[in-house]
Amino acid sequence: MEFYKYSGSGNDFIVIDNRKKILKGKKVFSFTKEICNRKEGVGADGVLLVENSSKADFKMRIINADGSEAEMCGNGARCIAAFAYNDLKIVKKDMKFETLAGIISGTIKKNSVKVKLTKPFDLKKDIQIKYKGKKFNLFFLNTGVPHAVLFFNDISRINVKDMGSFIRYHKTFAPAGTNVNFVQIIDKHYILVRTYERGVEDETLACGTGSTASAILSSIVKGTESPVKIKTTGGEILKVYFSINNNDILEAYLEGKVRKIFRGVYYI
Repeated sequence: MEFYKYSGSGNDFIVIDNRKKILKGKKVFSFTKEICNRKEGVGADGVLLVENSSKADFKMRIINADGSEAEMCGNGARCIAAFAYNDLKIVKKDMKFETLAGIISGTIKKNSVKVKLTKPFDLKKDIQIKYKGKKFNLFFLNTGVPHAVLFFNDISRINVKDMGSFIRYHKTFAPAGTNVNFVQIIDKHYILVRTYERGVEDETLACGTGSTASAILSSIVKGTESPVKIKTTGGEILKVYFSINNNDILEAYLEGKVRKIFRGVYYI
């Protein structure tokens, strides 16, 4: 099977043309766990599949490294847009593709890929959670997948895996669970974000939908303004554009660089 490996701001993905249904049924999930293994496979945060769609240019499926299927992935959306344009050549620079979260619009730019996400929803403020004897104030937003956001003065000192895992499985977010973002405000147009990703079950180098949720909630809670630049754990910069009217998030865009790392053949 031919595959490509792409990286979007440090989120790495195995990208496969599955329009002929090479992978189908439960094989998709066992295959993903196998190929994403960083010791005995290729290694990645997840697998992205290009499939046929009756609603858009193509369909994007996102399978996390643990074999679970995600509704949406911001950095994955940017990677699959570049793959469809540069490698498969099945779309123009402006495209639309189907996800479980809805239809996503993508644009190939000179040095980056920009996607318009589905309308963020389910805003929740001031969720109180007790962790290791201390109370923490959380905020919540669904940007295609669920995201909890916490604000700190210095996120470099946070044990993201431990605290993130605790919140991810907290009864407040049961049964689906949530991704968890730790945010530090630098100024009105610049924030730092570290993310614990559901499905990877660890801190990742970046998370597109998490960066989007963090930027929007930074505006609602802390007064940042669009566009917001986000420095991720991997060191790359993502940019989020959004418009809000009285806490109603009208639209959100995510932009950043995409890197094709290599192409290969995997034996299954």
